[in-house]
Amino acid sequence: MVVALVCLPGADLWAATGRLQITVVDKDTRKPVPCRIHLKSPNGKPRKAERMPFWQDHFVFPGDISLKLPLGGYTFVLERGLEYVDCSGNFTIENFADDSKQVELQRFVDMSKEGWWSGDLDVHRPLNDIQLLMQADDLHVVPLATWWNATSDWTDKPMPKSLLLSFDENRYCQVMSGGHQRAGGTLLFLNLAAPLLLRDAGPEYPSPVTFIEKARQSPQAWIDLSRAYWWDLPMLVANHQIDSVQIANGQLCRDRSISNENGGKARNLKTYPGVLGGGQWSQAIYFRLLECGIRLPPSAGSGSGIAPNPVGYNRMYVHVDGEFSYEKWWENFRAGRVTITNGPLLRPDVEGQVPGHVFQGEPGKTLELEIGLTLSTRDPMSYLDLVKDGQIVASVRVEEFVKTHKLPVMKFDHSGWFLVRAVTDVPLTYRFGMTAPYFVEFNYQPRISKQAVQFFLDWVFQRAQQIELADPAQRESVLKYHRKARDFWQDLLKKANAE
Repeated sequence: MVVALVCLPGADLWAATGRLQITVVDKDTRKPVPCRIHLKSPNGKPRKAERMPFWQDHFVFPGDISLKLPLGGYTFVLERGLEYVDCSGNFTIENFADDSKQVELQRFVDMSKEGWWSGDLDVHRPLNDIQLLMQADDLHVVPLATWWNATSDWTDKPMPKSLLLSFDENRYCQVMSGGHQRAGGTLLFLNLAAPLLLRDAGPEYPSPVTFIEKARQSPQAWIDLSRAYWWDLPMLVANHQIDSVQIANGQLCRDRSISNENGGKARNLKTYPGVLGGGQWSQAIYFRLLECGIRLPPSAGSGSGIAPNPVGYNRMYVHVDGEFSYEKWWENFRAGRVTITNGPLLRPDVEGQVPGHVFQGEPGKTLELEIGLTLSTRDPMSYLDLVKDGQIVASVRVEEFVKTHKLPVMKFDHSGWFLVRAVTDVPLTYRFGMTAPYFVEFNYQPRISKQAVQFFLDWVFQRAQQIELADPAQRESVLKYHRKARDFWQDLLKKANAE
């Protein structure tokens, strides 16, 4: 007999044996769905399941599982990505029990039907598990890290015939991505044709630019900077070496924030304190890039396999018009048609345009832009922030937005940019959603702030002073890129058109 499993805190479910069969179905389709479960034993420790992918405090399963459990009381949380209502409760296993339970998970939004397709750029889980992991957290795009620094999953086995795995009609995993951790920060090399093994690389020599140039020999290569605060950020940006920068990264976890910038430019703890500080610091750096007229799209990665996160905890949604494909996802990502999140789901529409669009203003006139927004969230949230030229210009109470479905009109009489951000009231971590920026130009010129440019120019000098190489030739080969960066930021300072 199948008995409904009540998914409410405090639900007490008694089975008569030590085995429990759980079936999870989509409430609307009635079909079994893969999902993730955080199952805790009576002593509060996470439970594993035979042959199911486990990481830190959770495992995934294909929608139907038989659990053989010791006697006692258990708590659980069932989740499937960010588009389903999560389900939590508890049950008790008694001696010789043998029962089956059916759980319903309800989808409250279908982002892909609205043209928004999910992805996670920083995944370090086994290739054999990736299909189920993506299904369980409802992900559509993953460039899987199968090599790192000088190690590779392909050392003792043949390269796959196809580097792009496709399943379920619209889920894709590229299996030849990886990363390189150096003194100046960690780069993610995505969509390569072969591993970029870095056996001879020291902490500072050769320059990361050398390896990026090798990676670019792969036609689809994409270089993502895994943290905004890595020391080499201003050098890499100035030398046009990166394609995106992670703003929602592995420091932001499901039940905590890892509050340090080890190996990077540390934040001021008075300005950016506590649980929210790390996430705010990454955004502050990114906003300064935008203030310099630098139009890199923001990215998101869970770090699952290194960070304690599930696959897809930090994720991005890229908007694709028409038929979806892996190639179109990256094309639209490059165009900035993206939102990043680990909670709230934002679908912006400004004058019929998605993020990344550039509006042109007429000199001498004020450009007024109405912001349309569809918001879905399962977390408590008080405010929506409108960020313009790096500053919050309006905070709108969510309860007011729900009533009116309106946000303040964004007004410009000069070049600039703006975005929408939603921060939840979750106390243990920084859980937020943010659109990529929209841009406004007058006379076809971007906004360039003197203060922002000076921030990165000072950063370049600080970074160059850290580089210690005894060999003069090696030192010169590394420092030449920092000198180019110095010249880039100094030249940009001359072009500044805003304070």
